Amino acid sequence: MPSSSVPPNPSAHNVAQLLPKLHDDDPDFRYMALSDLQEILLAGHSGFLQHEYATCAKTVDGLLSTLVDTNGEVQNMSIKCLGPFVNRVPESILSPMIEKFSNLQTDNTVDQSIPSLALREVVVSLPRPVAGVSRGKAVQDSYGAVSKVLIPRLVGYNVIQPSQKGLPQPPKGMLQVDLETGTDSNAIDVLTEVARCFGPMLQDAEIQALQKITFEVLESDRASSMMKKKSVTAVSTLAGYFSDALLSAFLSRVIEHLRDVHLTRSKRKLYITILGSMARAIPRKFGPYLKTLAPFVLSALSSQELDDEMEDSGDESERDPEIDEVLEAALIALEGFLASCTQDMRMYTEEVIEAATRFLKYDPNLAQDDDDDAMESDEEEEALEDDDFEEEAGYDDDEDASWKVRRCAAKVFYTLISTRSNGDLLEDGTLYNRVAPALITRFKEREENVRLEVLATLSNLVRKTGDGAPIAKVTNDLTQGPGAMGPPLSRKRRRGGSDASMFDIHASSSLSAGYASPAPAATPPAGPRASLAKISPDIFRGVSQLFKQPNCPPPTKQASIILIKDIVVTQHGGLQDYLSQIADPVVDAAKASTSHATSSASATANSVRIQALQLIGAIADTHNSATIQPYLSKIIPALLSAIRDKYSKLSIEALNSAEQVIQALTPPRSASSGSQNQQHLEQLFDALVNRISANDADLEVRQSAIHVLGLLLGRSSGTQGLLPPRKRTAGLDLLADRLKNELTRLASVRAIDTIAALTKVQDELSAKWVRSVALELGAQLRKASRTLRGASLNALRTLALNPVSRQQFDAATKFQIVELLLPLLNAADLHLLGPALIILATFVKDDAKSVVTPQFNEALGRVVQGSISGTPLEALLALVRTIGEQGAGKSLMQTFLKGVGIGGHPEVVGKVIGNLLVYGGNTTGVKLDDFVNELNTATGDKQRCLALVVLGESALRLGNQSPLDPQLFLRYFSFKSEQVPLAAAVALGRAGAGSVGKYLPVILSTMGQPSSPQYLLLHSLKEILQHDGTETEIIPYAGTLWQNLVAASQLEDNKAIGAECIGRLAIIDPKTYLPQLQSFLGDRKASVRGMVISALRYTLADTDATYDEYLKPIVIPMLVQMLKEPDLENRRLALTTFNSAMHNKPDIILPALDQLLPMAMHETIIKPELIREVQMGPFKHKVDDGLEIRKSAYETLYALLDTAFQRLSPIELSDCFDRIVAGISDEHDIRILCNLMLTKLMTLAPDDTHNRLEAIAENFRAVLSIKPKDNAVKQELEKLQEGSKGVLKVSVLLNKKLGTESGGHDDPQMRVWSQYWDWINKDFASMLKTVQEDMRDRDR
Repeated sequence: MPSSSVPPNPSAHNVAQLLPKLHDDDPDFRYMALSDLQEILLAGHSGFLQHEYATCAKTVDGLLSTLVDTNGEVQNMSIKCLGPFVNRVPESILSPMIEKFSNLQTDNTVDQSIPSLALREVVVSLPRPVAGVSRGKAVQDSYGAVSKVLIPRLVGYNVIQPSQKGLPQPPKGMLQVDLETGTDSNAIDVLTEVARCFGPMLQDAEIQALQKITFEVLESDRASSMMKKKSVTAVSTLAGYFSDALLSAFLSRVIEHLRDVHLTRSKRKLYITILGSMARAIPRKFGPYLKTLAPFVLSALSSQELDDEMEDSGDESERDPEIDEVLEAALIALEGFLASCTQDMRMYTEEVIEAATRFLKYDPNLAQDDDDDAMESDEEEEALEDDDFEEEAGYDDDEDASWKVRRCAAKVFYTLISTRSNGDLLEDGTLYNRVAPALITRFKEREENVRLEVLATLSNLVRKTGDGAPIAKVTNDLTQGPGAMGPPLSRKRRRGGSDASMFDIHASSSLSAGYASPAPAATPPAGPRASLAKISPDIFRGVSQLFKQPNCPPPTKQASIILIKDIVVTQHGGLQDYLSQIADPVVDAAKASTSHATSSASATANSVRIQALQLIGAIADTHNSATIQPYLSKIIPALLSAIRDKYSKLSIEALNSAEQVIQALTPPRSASSGSQNQQHLEQLFDALVNRISANDADLEVRQSAIHVLGLLLGRSSGTQGLLPPRKRTAGLDLLADRLKNELTRLASVRAIDTIAALTKVQDELSAKWVRSVALELGAQLRKASRTLRGASLNALRTLALNPVSRQQFDAATKFQIVELLLPLLNAADLHLLGPALIILATFVKDDAKSVVTPQFNEALGRVVQGSISGTPLEALLALVRTIGEQGAGKSLMQTFLKGVGIGGHPEVVGKVIGNLLVYGGNTTGVKLDDFVNELNTATGDKQRCLALVVLGESALRLGNQSPLDPQLFLRYFSFKSEQVPLAAAVALGRAGAGSVGKYLPVILSTMGQPSSPQYLLLHSLKEILQHDGTETEIIPYAGTLWQNLVAASQLEDNKAIGAECIGRLAIIDPKTYLPQLQSFLGDRKASVRGMVISALRYTLADTDATYDEYLKPIVIPMLVQMLKEPDLENRRLALTTFNSAMHNKPDIILPALDQLLPMAMHETIIKPELIREVQMGPFKHKVDDGLEIRKSAYETLYALLDTAFQRLSPIELSDCFDRIVAGISDEHDIRILCNLMLTKLMTLAPDDTHNRLEAIAENFRAVLSIKPKDNAVKQELEKLQEGSKGVLKVSVLLNKKLGTESGGHDDPQMRVWSQYWDWINKDFASMLKTVQEDMRDRDR
């Protein structure tokens, strides 16, 4: 907020009043005057000084005098004023101001770098070019001043000759003075900022001049090491704007120096550092040079050179520390090459592994010991024995820096694993045969930092082994009992749940409550996991030795625990034989530390405990109960202690681990449910009740405890002695009580859902408890929170589906629940409609007459008037079928026929009536013939459509018993109407799915006739092909069907529906038809190729894993060919197919991502050649033909973040980010996608997001600055406002995560972001407030 002395809308007069105070004798007055000046400049609008030349000139003089003030605080405040000042002054003031600052004399000040600090502040504050945002006049003026004045002052001559003749030459350059005097005035920092901020606008001559002076600094013997480090940063920043010729010349010069036989170690280290820094800065341009450059870095790490250095140092009394510095620089550069230029470094894989292995054990002080180590396998094992393990612990030398070399070698391995483990070095065994053993032998490392890096690298290898190879859990016997009725083994994925699965209580979220048993840890015979299993004993032995050390540091303990946890998760077990070595130290680590250390040490101790608890949870989750039984007496006290801990994160982690232990100790995981488990479970029960009842406990802790209690009560159901009835009743009553508490009710609802799903014994749930809980759940359905309503309805559904709890409902309770459910019978909220219908269907089975009331019929009548599909429609049909089977459908049928009739959607009403007609039989009061007569005598199209849908649905449900003839439907194909022929086609297909042998031959023979209605017949075929269970009946007709489909799909109108039919037929017989699809991709007709592209999408989306063996050989070549399509629309379809493949077949797509991703990314670029101008009356309108394909490309990138983010290389991620940021300024629909992706990326890649805050802020600013046209219509205004709200929403999230709220440091990215954030708070305050309130409401 501005201080009281600063007016809200300041003017130039207010600035002028302050200027005399800048020359006051009292430094406090000068400081306060500068502070007020800063506030005025920040509060004033951008143009309030634009025409006040005299005031601006005086302000510059005042700032110059305060910059050389004898008081340091005054100087600092003066520099702070420069940022807002340079953005308010007229353009004509800029150049002279920069010149004065650069010539500032600092004889009387302590800090000689003040001119450079001032110039740096000016440069970073000036408007600059941003990718994707057009360059306005302010940016051009800023660059003009930098080019005309600042660059000549840095280098000492006019790089671009001024147009005006006779001007004096600039004085000696600031960097030239630094070189001559050997001082560091921070001018090199100014050069770096010029390159960073204005690099895209710099001319070649300017870039060459800046590069030349920077290289002179690097070559100078007088320049300090700090200045040379800054010069490396400057060169790397400039390198992004080097021309190919300049880059080549620069690297040639570096090579010349590296070849110099008289090259000193310090210079060698410097040039190697430059190479590593440039690889990170410009990986694409730098990569091709690695063929020449990498050997210079690798030679510094060669065994020959190491031996020579050892001999030389042996002759000297004291070892040269620069030897280690060169090695460290070379390894850091090597890591940069591997991370940034992965493909270009493949040819040097062997040399990299050898070098990293050599220097991972590099220790010149113990050289004679290591020389004897021949790295044989038996000696590797000996290295982990007690005596040898302590070998390196005795040596200590504060001046020894060789540990930095070893740490860098470990980092090289880490990067090698990260970049080369995707089906490359991991699959061929290199990483496990050569890298892993080298890492394991370094567990004995005496230096803590190196040891941590070694453990982290090995953990990385283990995690990479687990990537892309999830291990499915085996379902226990209980879920395969009667009533489960799982889907048949078919290549087709089931699109709708069957009645049996819909009414199965274990099909709900209760499966996530650990109802499944862990799969046995079956290690494959070959591959990465087999290699991991082979070396696991060595890892466990080494970790065990680390734990045994008397003073094992907490970070080492934590890294070791993480490594074990990664192995357990990746191998889904694997600790059976080693728990005796691991269990005690892990349990000890999970216990509270008794020592009272500093807060930082306490934080470290807590993080160790959290990791230990996570490991205990992972062990319990992945091993059978018999394995962990011997250690429970130690594990349970540790869990109880942590559950009661005041530190909430620790307590929550303990509760998560307790959940896994409870699953292991209860059926079906634990067959032996006796007194040995009872004591443990009772202790856990008491701890959970204590946490839930403790009002001083953290809310999240109480919610987690409620969840675990629900699991314990559910899993222990039906067992003798695991939990006493008294405690069970107390636990249930506690949950019922917490259900009424606003803070804990959601967790209680979910816990009750779990209990209801798992309870198996009649007496465990009292009638009073079930009824009161059910009515409370029903009352929650009226709450505002959508999440709470959904969870309550699911819990009510589970209570209704479980026979144990359903029997406790009395008629009055059911009546009340039905009353509470009827308002939910509305097509407006399909999320709640499905479960509500299932509950009602369950009640109908028990007592149809009391449920099927006039109010109930009226509510169902409202439902069928809406447009519903998918799972809610399946639930509605299941309810109607149940009503029909119970013989209670007569009144409902009259409601549908008379109350709704043609007032609803025929495809919904017709299906409902058809199901009720078939399953209700004679009790409905109408017959099938009545609808045949209705069809023949109807006078309106809506009546005919409804009758057709009813007949088609009835024939489907009757199957082969249906008396209807195909001709009944076919004769309406030629009816003169828009709706009737299509309704007849769909009805024919539905009927055909019920009796394929009767209908399909008729359809095929009709297709073969000239001038047959191909489009309509394709719709009929689609219905038959997509219906489950028709595959075997279709196979005899497949050949003829394929030919007809291919022929019919040639027409443009038939292409989409024909492609779907062809794709679904290829699912039924892939061996025959997938190769034919592939051959059609080479057809010269674009329409045929487009049909194939669309057809493939259906084979990807609607098939399960058994189908993948047919897809694997052909999908990648087909996608590559599709994405190279010359036809624009076909390329758009190809991107949609790629998107579908990413979602549905990631295992096939991910290995080829490097081929496919660049093609998708290329389509996100706006192509001017696809934008055309169309005359619309008196107006000209631009049409972008590339918009749809760009939208598809961005949708593909969005899918990529969901499925393949971990597989992206740094370059690929950087390219993705660039396209996403560019998309912010694209069309509205693309901007929405980019906003969603940014929301994901701020969590997935916070560092990369932070590095682009400047570009994001400028693009957001450009979007918010768009003004509506004077003649804009309502839709355009709404779209503009929606776009602004979307940008503000992402701005709020970014600011919270990475911006001003995150407490980030004042770096260049944050500076621009803070300015943007202040701007939207000022100019968009009301809209920003609305957005923030909406976000808060949504999170409730």
